[in-house]
Amino acid sequence: MPSPALSDQVSVVIPAYNYAQFLPEAIASVLAQTWKHFELIVVDDGSTDDTPDVCARCTDPRVRTVRQPNAGLSAARNTGIREARFAHVAFLDADDRWEPGFLTAVFREFHRLGPAFAAVGTACSRMNASGDPLPPPRQNFLHTGELTAASFCLRNRPLSSSIVLRREVFAECGPFDTALRSSEDRDMWIRVAARGHRFHYLGEPLAVIRRHPQNMSKNAPRMKHNSGLVLRRAWRSGAVARWHFPFWLRAASIHYFLVAWTHFDDGLRARAWMYLLTSVLLWPVFLRAHRVAEPPLFRLRAAAHFLHAHS
Repeated sequence: MPSPALSDQVSVVIPAYNYAQFLPEAIASVLAQTWKHFELIVVDDGSTDDTPDVCARCTDPRVRTVRQPNAGLSAARNTGIREARFAHVAFLDADDRWEPGFLTAVFREFHRLGPAFAAVGTACSRMNASGDPLPPPRQNFLHTGELTAASFCLRNRPLSSSIVLRREVFAECGPFDTALRSSEDRDMWIRVAARGHRFHYLGEPLAVIRRHPQNMSKNAPRMKHNSGLVLRRAWRSGAVARWHFPFWLRAASIHYFLVAWTHFDDGLRARAWMYLLTSVLLWPVFLRAHRVAEPPLFRLRAAAHFLHAHS
């Protein structure tokens, strides 16, 4: 790999709100990167716990802290983008971490792909609140290839903690939407891809996502509202042609399938069944389930799981 140029430097943004128990691990995972050409910006979004003390104890000159009144995750990421000094921006949630080779692998792909690609993301593994590994999720996105606006309309991948983008795309596409309290990353990736910026996905799990009771994704009704809003916006904007009704029916079907799972995981079992049925009514059969990153007969599998949980 050639020696890093100025264009290979990256500003890493960690938005932090009351995650003092997890933040040291996130910071340490950035400082442990084998790719050393970065700055780390911790945006303290008005935390009321020990987050300021955690930041104050970090004396590495590559790390700086920006504190602001609490304004939400999107606003914190937008602050990080404004503060960024380098040509690339990466995001890492304060409760997640990177494997040591994350940035090296991402910039290896940027070098291989050339300037036509604006973003590189990776697959993720999972851990629990204590940092112990969890089994892989139902959807293992372990393939490698290009993602398009259509890809993001079907599924939210890569996750925000596993993506690096050229900073210039934000000048063209605008900031994260502060009105969204979830799915704000998916909304951004759809907007970026719809403007012709190319995404590459590396199916190597190099980011580790922490699952714990305080995750924003634990609020199933809010997740349903925001993910539905993002899809409606994408339809209105023509991210995929509005007349392409089969695509949008499939997208809506997958949306309700995922909504069924989030409600089931939240203990809202009756609604989970209702949304699973809605998914089937919208698009009864997925002949090539792998194209939506699911196993064959995935909704029958979900129904069997729901029934087994009742027994």
